[in-house]
Amino acid sequence: MKIRTIAALLAVQLLTAPAAEGIGFFDLFGQGRSETETETEEEDFTPKRGRFAPERKSGHREKPAGSRSGRAECLPCAAAPSGTGYSWYAAHQKDGKRPPAPAEIPPVGEHGGYYLGADEPVVYLTFDAGYENGNVAKILDGLKAEGVPGAFFILENLVNRNPELVRRMVDEGHLVCNHTARHKDMTAFSETEFKEELGRMEEAYRNLTGMELSRYYRPPEGRFTVSNLDWARELGYSTILWSFAYADWDNGKQMPPDKALEKVLAGAHNGMVLLLHPTSATNAEILPALIRGLKDRGFRFGTLDELTGGGGVGA
Repeated sequence: MKIRTIAALLAVQLLTAPAAEGIGFFDLFGQGRSETETETEEEDFTPKRGRFAPERKSGHREKPAGSRSGRAECLPCAAAPSGTGYSWYAAHQKDGKRPPAPAEIPPVGEHGGYYLGADEPVVYLTFDAGYENGNVAKILDGLKAEGVPGAFFILENLVNRNPELVRRMVDEGHLVCNHTARHKDMTAFSETEFKEELGRMEEAYRNLTGMELSRYYRPPEGRFTVSNLDWARELGYSTILWSFAYADWDNGKQMPPDKALEKVLAGAHNGMVLLLHPTSATNAEILPALIRGLKDRGFRFGTLDELTGGGGVGA
């Protein structure tokens, strides 16, 4: 009886929750602002682990390795429910093995999603950049010092509050890509809302730089539906996921630099699409050593244009 009562109360709470702008699915389940954050909508940007992903330790469950073709790989192709939400992750591998696509996530390769490059010693550095806390500039310093390219998936907040950093990304030859304007759960959006959200980010970037965003999209927290991928593709975007990430997003729980460096290098593999958060103090510290360590292992650094064009589209 108590369980039924609690369930009923939760249902009432959801149905009667305020419909004001900025209150979304993430907010109702603790994924939006904390009490210590300011109330302006644009500040709901800090990346957090989604509550919808399959249960796994730190977002990376060990699974049997699978083999892939030598071409740049999008997610495997087959029909999938277009409105069902999925949370992307990549299981950590060892000894240079390439991670397979998660078996429980429906194959969506024909919808323009990529997570892995060609089976060649190439690494693609990607950064999800929602805000600046002193470390984004250090990440840019590290990339410049080592002479390697990166792709930054940014939010509207970074354009509004740190335009000099966005201009620097452009001036130093990095790709600047779409991570949405406000870092919401895009699986809850209608087609119109989805396209307006990406368009809002495009407009903010265009107003600052006079340029268009690179046509690469990464969904907040890796949450997507098949329809999301199709809508993004209709706007000219390829959806870029990742083949390696680690728990670097929580600034209050940073991994020691030596452990983080060891972890990333141990997971290096051909065609690695590496997701890092540039707000991480650990990442800012280890980036130069990480780049040198990957070079010492025979890797070079590619761009997303190479990933989606030079290696071909996955089967």
